Amino acid sequence: MILLENLTKKYGEFTAVDNLTLSIPKGEIFGFLGPNGAGKTTTIKMMGGIMEPTSGLIKIGGISMKDEPEKAKKIIGFIPDRPYLYEKLTGKEFLRFIGNLYGVSDNNFSEKADNLLDMFSLIKWADELIESYSHGMKQRLIMAAALLHDPEVIIIDEPMVGLDPVAARMVKDLLKHLASNGLTVFMSTHTLQVAEDVCHRIGIIKNGLLIATGTADDLKKKSLLIDPDLEDAFIKLTS
Repeated sequence: MILLENLTKKYGEFTAVDNLTLSIPKGEIFGFLGPNGAGKTTTIKMMGGIMEPTSGLIKIGGISMKDEPEKAKKIIGFIPDRPYLYEKLTGKEFLRFIGNLYGVSDNNFSEKADNLLDMFSLIKWADELIESYSHGMKQRLIMAAALLHDPEVIIIDEPMVGLDPVAARMVKDLLKHLASNGLTVFMSTHTLQVAEDVCHRIGIIKNGLLIATGTADDLKKKSLLIDPDLEDAFIKLTS
């Protein structure tokens, strides 16, 4: 469902992402870990079609991001770490705006939007201006917007930022449910417990290079530590 081949991004002499190759099948939740500045957000921006790679291939659902970017983006739900919201719109109006971008029909919009707003505990604030929302509410609205067009792939940069424990649990359960129904999730996070709780596989990137992939247990074994947790393994592998 997601294929990256020799994906590279350079800024002058600096290589932010270095020949990254990954294949992520349908229905998998893939966690992308790494220290600050490792290349996680750069990778995600390239996958979402926001940033053009220096070289390499990105395919989403078999569609080349380079050759057919609009077609590829139509099957992606993209959730950046610092989303921009039009705060003079209400929550429902923002979803209508996103729905128009993705071609969600008027016949389906109201029911879909209300279901998502209810799912993310925002239905009571559907007609309130976004500027009145808390940070966590804005984050939940972005997630609702990303699911509005029934994407095949969700790309998320730091999904739990600003969420309270109840909302974070809800998002984790939702990602597991969506993946069980065939949605593919690519998730960058610094929250190792979240990665261990929800991800089928995890990749670790350091200085633009993918240095390890596997299940959480695989990574613990690769660290060669005695009875490590994922945090211990991550620190060892990236040190």
